Amino acid sequence: MSAADSLVAPGPDPDDKAIEAALRPKNLDDFVGQKRVREQLSLVLEASRLRGRSADHVLLSGPPGLGKTTLSMIIAAEMNAPLRISSGPAIQHAGDLAAILSSLTEGEVLFLDEIHRMSRPAEEMLYMAMEDFRVDIIVGKGAGATAIPLELPPFTLVGATTRAGLLPGPLRDRFGFTGHLEFYSTDELELVLRRSAMLMDMKVNSAGFAEVAGRSRGTPRIANRLLRRVRDWALVHGIEQIDARSAGAALDMYEVDALGLDRLDRAVLTALITKFNGGPVGLSTLAIAVGEEPETVETVAEPYLVREGLLGRTPRGRIATRAAWEHLGLQMPENVAAAMPQNTFSGPGTNTSSAAADESAPET
Repeated sequence: MSAADSLVAPGPDPDDKAIEAALRPKNLDDFVGQKRVREQLSLVLEASRLRGRSADHVLLSGPPGLGKTTLSMIIAAEMNAPLRISSGPAIQHAGDLAAILSSLTEGEVLFLDEIHRMSRPAEEMLYMAMEDFRVDIIVGKGAGATAIPLELPPFTLVGATTRAGLLPGPLRDRFGFTGHLEFYSTDELELVLRRSAMLMDMKVNSAGFAEVAGRSRGTPRIANRLLRRVRDWALVHGIEQIDARSAGAALDMYEVDALGLDRLDRAVLTALITKFNGGPVGLSTLAIAVGEEPETVETVAEPYLVREGLLGRTPRGRIATRAAWEHLGLQMPENVAAAMPQNTFSGPGTNTSSAAADESAPET
């Protein structure tokens, strides 16, 4: 199963991109959540407008689905500037970046998604472009090569990354503003859902919003995706106003449970508990047990399971916590509980986990 096959996968679904675009807020006032980042960014943009200059370069980091792309669009709208969108994986050569930079107009906003995946030669070219608004174009090869300086108009670079630690220090230091986006609370997600429901002309009561928000993993992208599936279910079943019962029934049909776990999440926990007595077990072995690729288990299922305290990562492998046994309605044997590391998650919402254990330790 790919990430796009999961209803609660944080990545965008290609089929839903047009709908997501319609639901995106167009200005900072309509943007829900991320209060601190929103206030800081508003100050940066307002100061730039008062000076009559392009805004400082902006780096946005955080898990997928929290609004980095939306904020880049808002930055361009607030500065009344055109927006150019590209991504790190698409820029594999310095020439690719030079072609983009040389075509920018004054004040334009350049959004680079997954900027940490850009090639090293392009990164080094970007240093000079960000700081001096200049790039050197190399013409020729060997001893006859010549560097031709190319002046660039002032522009604003907005970089987005889900892995800020992979950005080299020199690149990170060249951003004038850095904002880290956090997962949303249930109350904030309800506000997101209310706005989306209004735009989609849906009738949902407060309990219905709370039900969808509670299963959305703290991520607006997932919340909007679940709301659309609830809308489909209600349309087919002839329900005009969606309440908690109908929203729950719809999401149960899509195998998204009360904690937001989907089929893959429960399969990982079930295999870990029933086949390996709660672990520890290596990632590759666990992936084989659920019939998925290790990368899928690690990137799609694990982050949320660890965050909710249902799964722990130790040097010896993955383990199921007491909360995971309880969520599946199973009783943890005393010998398993006694052998569990003391610093492992004991339940959802806690933050003392072995999730930061050494990932380089060998696993079988």
